[in-house]
Amino acid sequence: MAKATKIIKRLEVTEEEQRTRDLKEVEDALIKNKDALLESLSVINHMHEKGIISLLNGLFGQGDKVLEILVKTADTPETSNTLKNLLLMMGVLGTLDVKQLEPLLLKVNAGAAKVAEHKDTEEKTSYFDLVRALKDPEINRSITLLMTFLKGMGEKTEHKERSTEEFTVQRKDKGKNLG
Repeated sequence: MAKATKIIKRLEVTEEEQRTRDLKEVEDALIKNKDALLESLSVINHMHEKGIISLLNGLFGQGDKVLEILVKTADTPETSNTLKNLLLMMGVLGTLDVKQLEPLLLKVNAGAAKVAEHKDTEEKTSYFDLVRALKDPEINRSITLLMTFLKGMGEKTEHKERSTEEFTVQRKDKGKNLG
């Protein structure tokens, strides 16, 4: 019958052998991820050419001073109001129906192009020119569109409005529900 092993000798790896294994492992990883590494190096090279690496190096070197300036800047009433307005505008932008807005924006672009063509004209418009212009179908259509737009702007919208305070409270309430 075999005798029980009481002494276990661990195979000791020399520092040289461990270094060779590590280098082989790194080499295999480099070969496996060759494309990603080359693209990463290309991005880093572009950042270096544009001076972004130097900028980041300076920012990280002076991190405490930069952070202090950012905190002081963020701690002003103007910044607070800007953030509130930005949040409110984002909420309003979310309510816009782009499909309805697209035709109007196309017409605004066409009007801007027409103005750009005739921006340096010295021509004066008389009252009679205005009255005659009403017979032009394009001008008549534009005036009708403008009056319809103004009528829509004049409608009461208080029931749809959200004030900054209500918007902030809604954001805080949503945050509580998530937590």
